[in-house]
Amino acid sequence: MSGLYVTVETTIPDDRIDLFHRLYEEAFGPLRAKAIARQVLRREEFRAEMVDPRVHKHVARLDSGEPIGVTTLTRHLDTVPWISPDYFAARYPEHAARDAIYYAGLTLVAPSARQGAAFHAMIDSIVQVLVAERAAVGWDICSYNSTRFSFADGIRAMLDEQANVEVAVEDSQIYYVAQFTGDGATEGD
Repeated sequence: MSGLYVTVETTIPDDRIDLFHRLYEEAFGPLRAKAIARQVLRREEFRAEMVDPRVHKHVARLDSGEPIGVTTLTRHLDTVPWISPDYFAARYPEHAARDAIYYAGLTLVAPSARQGAAFHAMIDSIVQVLVAERAAVGWDICSYNSTRFSFADGIRAMLDEQANVEVAVEDSQIYYVAQFTGDGATEGD
């Protein structure tokens, strides 16, 4: 995709948030029925992230300036409600002392641009920050995206191309469902 560039923005102007939210819904909306953990931010949560200057937005844009993707990156782990900043501080104390622990919160590319270079360009943009800081960075991928689209393998390959890096699975959460059927569900009363 010629003419693609990435900007790093601390806030998305109010009059552009709806455009970014449409991109977000196109990319993440289908996960509502694909993953047991909530993968889709509510509109107010999304807006809060877009206007929070502590969360840097690496925005892939066409020559025209039209945004086609965004990756969020923050060193303010308290802005990510589904992770434990204490875990990262305990696991990476040297990085914590240097304020060099980051979290990549979301990465999305408009469905019409998924076969282009936007995803790679945004990852390259955040890798530049992380290499300069000798940082530790966390991210999460739901099993649907990891299994169906091999996102984990793809990201690992991109990181290996761009930097001297060690990638490891740190934790996982397994969700279970028990379905009670028939008369046996009331036995033991």
